[in-house]
Amino acid sequence: EWLTSEARAVAAAAWEGYLHDAVVRESSGVYSFELFSKAFCETFLREVDNYDASGLPVRRPNSMNNYGLIVNEIGMRDAITQLQQEILWPVARLLFPLQSTRFDAHHSFIVRYKEDEDPGLDMHTDDSDVTFNVCLNSNFTGAGLTFCGDAGTSRHRKLAFRYRHEMGRVVVHLGTKRHGADDIESGERRNLIIWNHNHRWRASRTYRRLRERYATEAGEPDTECVSYTHDRDYGAFKPHTDRTREHANRPWCPPEQACYDTMGERLLEDEYSYY
Repeated sequence: EWLTSEARAVAAAAWEGYLHDAVVRESSGVYSFELFSKAFCETFLREVDNYDASGLPVRRPNSMNNYGLIVNEIGMRDAITQLQQEILWPVARLLFPLQSTRFDAHHSFIVRYKEDEDPGLDMHTDDSDVTFNVCLNSNFTGAGLTFCGDAGTSRHRKLAFRYRHEMGRVVVHLGTKRHGADDIESGERRNLIIWNHNHRWRASRTYRRLRERYATEAGEPDTECVSYTHDRDYGAFKPHTDRTREHANRPWCPPEQACYDTMGERLLEDEYSYY
């Protein structure tokens, strides 16, 4: 059995039109439930390792993660599509009805975090309408997931919640939720991430209006929520390193019309800031 009994109960309830009690509301817009059995997680990772050892070409999962692979490209697209349509979509349409009227496609990939590879991941949003992120192993410490606010809102750089990964448990959120992977302390963490896409939603006027909206920030950002890749004022809140300066070549956030009251003063404190 690759799904837990809890996952089957959650899906059955969702098909009946209600949210099962096993779905935990972790924070505003962030939910979790048990999805994969331990045995399946171990089998899945063995398949991934076998592919890695084959010497066949592997593309990086996305523009930010350097280690992992795209499972759609190693013969797993159909299996993930079945999981998406039978289990994930019915749950998502209850949690996020606007973005989940249907799921047309997915970008599904494995990410890997290790101290000497990618130790963590900078604050970001996903190219996803609804994201499902499931941890596949347990032999690590650290490497949690820090959530902040929703993109374009006045509190998008305010700390909301820190999630601790558990093997087989999936965390669900909108792609517009700002989040980042905390640095790993020991071991290795590997996750299957499924970015679900709804083409009809993306073609709607509501989607375009939300994408264009950017509210003035409600004060200075929380330190945990700043991004060295995206934020113009990163260095005013965290010290730059060689690694952060390498990625801070086109920061844009917040846009000029959405700056908090003291941002001008903060930019003067950062020798690497972009005015």
